[in-house]
Amino acid sequence: MNQQPVMYKIDNVTFELQEQHDFTWLQSLGKVYCVFDQQDSGNICFGIEKDGKKRFVKYAGCKPIEFSGNPRDAVLRLSTAIPLYTTLEHPHLIKLVDHFETKNGYAAIFEWFNGECLHSHWLFVGEAFKHTHPDSPFYKYKQLSVEKRLHSLDAIYEFHRNVESKGYVAVDFYDGSILYDFSQDITKICDIDFYKETPSVNDMGENFWGARRSKSPEEFTLGAPIDSKTNVFTMGAIAFGLLGGEMDLSISKWEANRSLYEVALRAISKEREQRYESIIDFKKAWDQAKNE
Repeated sequence: MNQQPVMYKIDNVTFELQEQHDFTWLQSLGKVYCVFDQQDSGNICFGIEKDGKKRFVKYAGCKPIEFSGNPRDAVLRLSTAIPLYTTLEHPHLIKLVDHFETKNGYAAIFEWFNGECLHSHWLFVGEAFKHTHPDSPFYKYKQLSVEKRLHSLDAIYEFHRNVESKGYVAVDFYDGSILYDFSQDITKICDIDFYKETPSVNDMGENFWGARRSKSPEEFTLGAPIDSKTNVFTMGAIAFGLLGGEMDLSISKWEANRSLYEVALRAISKEREQRYESIIDFKKAWDQAKNE
């Protein structure tokens, strides 16, 4: 028999968990004004405000409704990810300002960024709503001019060139990792918890972290290398998501010029040797194609 969910009310925010959890540690951080409680990662996130300053709190240790794993694993994943935000710090990455252990979990505090997540699955359930609902951030993003989306992609590529230069590979990067501020046309990356140092290999097989629509063939294959060429594939897949038909690779769905289409298509070659060697090489070809 399924256990009844436990209802919580903190300040003016309500949410449900699978079981009781102590959130008294949150009180000292400020007033909670929003919650993101539908993730399946084991994390629950809060928007808090104190003395006019907003912060984003990412927390592991409780059992969100959509989480089927062990909270201790989520705690380990979050605490292990903390150094990534320091090592890969960049203007296009949300900024970590504090982190600490609580009695039953782990919290990471970030500067608040007034962006909307392009894969807001908790608000727009199912691909149809995500792609067609006028309030869906993904739908709104796709209505932006091609020029604005190319500028946004530049921010994504610039950050990942930094990732690559530090000897890391993007793991589990997809449109759910992208925040866009529609009022100022600013793009930031919000979730790099699974990024890995290179050289790395797929140690999970088909269930390797990531969204199916942006995973390379090696991210489905146990023991396969996860490296710069994987980065290149991910960047190409994101281009098709934001400028084209996502997994429909036809030119008819592509909104930018044909030269950029050819660069993105080469980036997502199933054969690794056909791809660009690195994000630097990919970006060089991409920038050249933009001017054609």
